[in-house]
Amino acid sequence: MIRRQTLFALALIPLMASAGGNHGGGHEAMPGSVGDPDEVDRTIEVTMDDQFRFDPAHIQVEAGQTIRFALENTGNQPHEMVIGTLAELKEHAEQMRRNPGMKHEEPNMLRLDGGETGEIVWHFTSPGEVDFACLIPGHLEAGMKGTVDVHAPD
Repeated sequence: MIRRQTLFALALIPLMASAGGNHGGGHEAMPGSVGDPDEVDRTIEVTMDDQFRFDPAHIQVEAGQTIRFALENTGNQPHEMVIGTLAELKEHAEQMRRNPGMKHEEPNMLRLDGGETGEIVWHFTSPGEVDFACLIPGHLEAGMKGTVDVHAPD
């Protein structure tokens, strides 16, 4: 089954941030923005597995690029990819530990069951380091995280 994050989800962020029982509000500025699927500069295939790893775990892109992350969960248990700052990811992981049934659909994240595929399209706006992680309780703590090095265009 293929699942896609859509631009429609971007319109829901203000609503989700104010709703109860979620993880919105109080976050740092998002490192980038939802990308337009029709303006993808590059596709990067990323696998998630039951050894709590992303492959690749370190990715390099240029500022200004829109990247399609083609995700595949090669494991049997659910995993997710969430893009954000390290502080934001740790905060979100703590909220998920306190609310294990928390459901969310935002353009910077995608949760996949074992064997599923999906994608996140993300526009990296400025140079710096952007983090990503699986925030299912225990997964980040087991090392399921990675970085995107966003460098200035040549």
